[in-house]
Amino acid sequence: MKKAYNFNAGPCVLPKPAIEAAIEALKDFKGTGMSVIEVSHRSKEWGEVMDECRALWRELLHIPDTYEILFLAGGASTQFLTVPMNFLEKKAAYLETGVWAKKAYKEAAGLGEAVIVASSADKTFSYIPKGWTIPTDVDYFHITTNNTIYGTEIREDFDSPVPLIADMSSDMMSRPIDIEKYALIYGGAQKNVGPAGVTFVIVRKDALGKVSRYIPTMLKYETHIDGGSMFNTPPVFSIFVMNETLKWLKSIGGVEAINKINVKKAGMLYDEIDRNSLFVGTAAKEDRSIMNVCFVMAPGHEALQDEFLSFAKERGMVGIKGHRSVGGFRASLYNACPVEAVEALIACMQDFEKLHK
Repeated sequence: MKKAYNFNAGPCVLPKPAIEAAIEALKDFKGTGMSVIEVSHRSKEWGEVMDECRALWRELLHIPDTYEILFLAGGASTQFLTVPMNFLEKKAAYLETGVWAKKAYKEAAGLGEAVIVASSADKTFSYIPKGWTIPTDVDYFHITTNNTIYGTEIREDFDSPVPLIADMSSDMMSRPIDIEKYALIYGGAQKNVGPAGVTFVIVRKDALGKVSRYIPTMLKYETHIDGGSMFNTPPVFSIFVMNETLKWLKSIGGVEAINKINVKKAGMLYDEIDRNSLFVGTAAKEDRSIMNVCFVMAPGHEALQDEFLSFAKERGMVGIKGHRSVGGFRASLYNACPVEAVEALIACMQDFEKLHK
């Protein structure tokens, strides 16, 4: 089998035990004689998976009973509208730190009044804005904690005078979170906790029911709370793999343990970028993401970009080309990305530097 070091930004690298369990479940789910993609979502066997998955989310992130956990379809992009539908009565506030934050703001602004508290667009979103204040006259404040395209990350849980809502698509389960500082957290699973197709929502129950507008049935959080995430047929296969991914995470020590590993992996790669004469990081050092490491060729070496991509590909590096909007390189170091893969990328960068000294 070909050796590949997967640095794709999403769909993400998944733990091997989760993939192996998925293969077996596709053949025969829990001894039913049916595939997991054939079994009824109303069956006892499937209900056990849903219950186990919710329990793992609660255990790994210490989510109290005052919060509901939902597994939905539609991706984080659907949540960009669902959030203001359920929370925006008079005005909303957004922190603009990248493309996905901009898209979330656009949906809110199309529905009602929304303001941008601060933005890092002036420097191509290469830093997290500083010195801003959360307004107190808004219904909620929205942040995007990790910016996959630009490699910046908010690694703290803010105290907020208004309901705090976060898109955590690409750094969920990578670090401990103080859940009770948030009214709602959402994200697409495919960046860190599972395959594409399922969206997680963690919402404080008493934060809902505050708006006077009509909310379409499928965009109303209470619909899915009352239906146990099965108002309509859930994305069963994606939820199954997410459950297996969380079982793997628990087996290695949980969120606290993986955070230490993630910090180590990112530190190793950033150290090499800072040392290597051919490469330079693009994000402000104090705001560097531990999930998505973005870098470019150093000044004077820009012509080597395509050569390095080919050089890295020959050595098994997959998915290190930067987002099409910014170019350069991006290595996504999600939970299941092993230290071995980072070591291989570092060796590749060092070998390339030797060729061009």
